[in-house]
Amino acid sequence: MLVKDVMHSPVLTVDVSVTLEAAYHIMLQRNIRHIPVMREGRLVGMITDRDIRLATSPFAAGGAQPIDTPVGQVMAHPVVTGDPLDPVEEAARVMRQRKIGALPILEGDRLVGIVTGIDLLEALLRLTGVEKPSGRLEVCLDDRPGELARLSGELAQQKINIHSLLTYPCGEGSVTTVVRVGTLDTRKIARGLRQQGYDVRWPPEMPSKTL
Repeated sequence: MLVKDVMHSPVLTVDVSVTLEAAYHIMLQRNIRHIPVMREGRLVGMITDRDIRLATSPFAAGGAQPIDTPVGQVMAHPVVTGDPLDPVEEAARVMRQRKIGALPILEGDRLVGIVTGIDLLEALLRLTGVEKPSGRLEVCLDDRPGELARLSGELAQQKINIHSLLTYPCGEGSVTTVVRVGTLDTRKIARGLRQQGYDVRWPPEMPSKTL
């Protein structure tokens, strides 16, 4: 999935001359928290609701800014940007690394979109297939070639459709594989995988009933 698949476009922007008060009202009306700032059609900064609150607070360093202060005096710049053809995970990495809540997307020098943290969460839901009726399996595999293929082949033999498959490290030499499958009866699948020697972490094994 690429940034162009999740970004908002066209983008609401403000000019550097717009006042803090006017920008804040726009954010409230549109229920947004970040606005790219433009000068003569080019992206030059970003302003957030937090920037405005801090700038106009009596606790601000140097004193509170008047509400008619142009956003150009408060905006964050230079701006961290992305490209429409960036993978969504790269956008997420940049936003986490820079601790920013939105990423303007440029095509050349032209602002074509914006991606927020909420957009990336929605992308995660789509990538994991959780929006479809499905069940979840979590299997710990050795981190070596062929293990994912072996698991996928086992599920294919059972005629189980895989909606999504993600992995993450779970220790030295092993990975946890999270599989979304096209059935809700995952306990039956898990039982069969355990019988084949797989280390199934989810769903948990039900304790045997005793009389």
